[in-house]
Amino acid sequence: MPWLQLTGWIGSVLLIYSVMQARVLRFRVLNLAASAILAGFNAALEIWPMVAMNVALCAINLWHIRNLVTTRHDAATYEVLEVGPQDEYLRHVLRVHEADILRFQPDFTWDGASEGAAAFLVQRGDETVGVVLVHDVGGGVAHVVLDYVTQRFRDFSPGEFVWRHSTALKDHGFTRVRTPEHMIAPYYARLGFQPLENGAFELEL
Repeated sequence: MPWLQLTGWIGSVLLIYSVMQARVLRFRVLNLAASAILAGFNAALEIWPMVAMNVALCAINLWHIRNLVTTRHDAATYEVLEVGPQDEYLRHVLRVHEADILRFQPDFTWDGASEGAAAFLVQRGDETVGVVLVHDVGGGVAHVVLDYVTQRFRDFSPGEFVWRHSTALKDHGFTRVRTPEHMIAPYYARLGFQPLENGAFELEL
């Protein structure tokens, strides 16, 4: 197969693969790569309308990627909303994402009626991108029951806005946050959580 034809096939397959992505950043990066390849492919064939379209798509993707990356730690972009632990919208979010939540945390259960339960939603505009559920275990410790990110924003860590940028936990009187045992290290270590001997992580607020 001639290299030019192979390039066209690679660009086309990558373009199709990109639109299958649920993660918004991954979609943009793959779509940018596909558009760049197809721009070069069509330029070699001198199909200038397709070149122009793919160059425009590259510019659009670059703009979105820049916006996503530069605002990933921006407290003005992501807002933490405390909701009642039995709030109906919270129940709706948990129901909608139940299968995905259980895929990562098969033993997850949430008793919003229990004493010491607290719930927080992370919003990006009008879109809910994260859910954080904690339980007061005494001594000023908030035990993490759920730290969930929706598929679209799984390349980010919106839970950090609950841990590092919001005063919501302090307003409850919490002085420390502790994760369950054997949580994934890079995310929490990056936010200043300290590892404990039992595999959990802890953060001083």
